[in-house]
Amino acid sequence: MFVRSGLIRKRPEWSDEDFRRHWLGQHAELAARLPGLRRYEQNHVTDSLQRGFTYPRGPEQLDGFSMLWFDSEQAMREAIRTEAGQALVADENHFIGDLRIVTIDQMEVIEPEADRPLLKRMSLLKRRDDVLPDEFKSEWRQEHAHLVKRVAGVRGYRQNLIVGREAPKGHPVERDGLPIDGIVELWFDDTESLNAAFASPKGQTLMTHAREFIAEITTFLVERHVIVGARG
Repeated sequence: MFVRSGLIRKRPEWSDEDFRRHWLGQHAELAARLPGLRRYEQNHVTDSLQRGFTYPRGPEQLDGFSMLWFDSEQAMREAIRTEAGQALVADENHFIGDLRIVTIDQMEVIEPEADRPLLKRMSLLKRRDDVLPDEFKSEWRQEHAHLVKRVAGVRGYRQNLIVGREAPKGHPVERDGLPIDGIVELWFDDTESLNAAFASPKGQTLMTHAREFIAEITTFLVERHVIVGARG
């Protein structure tokens, strides 16, 4: 599956309320018309406090994350060339001030529970300068995933390894142009359980390991909306 995520900042003249209403309304309707779109999620940023731990934070300020799933990169490009795709792009220019795209290799470590509402947090990861890309991938996908599974209170956990970057959209760049290496999706019952998870002994072990390969963790609480595809 080919997965793309948009790092979104609204136009400055748009209020938070108007931005969210338009994104969830007209823009979501346009995206749902894309041929071959298998899944589409919007994650509206509601809070950018560094909750649960003290950790160096990057400079990113975001209003939302989009995620779109296609069968392949070719299917995605064909969809954008259609009339529906061009209408979607035109609407992006209407209400989005800054849009950067990352292509991701997604791994679901703990499937999020779907039978009740959950709090969702997304985080941008930047690897340490002395850690090579393959080392970052190995530490994150193996040991770190194992340690997260041991932390009580985690209701879902997804790792998104970044394998391609566009800054702005449509302009491929190397890592220097968008120095983010991963996107974390974590689910909890509420903010209290989030804080308790990281404060626990196993949560502390997890963050000790993070310092071995991660330089910055930039966190956001988000409100998740599944536009296309089954909830999960």
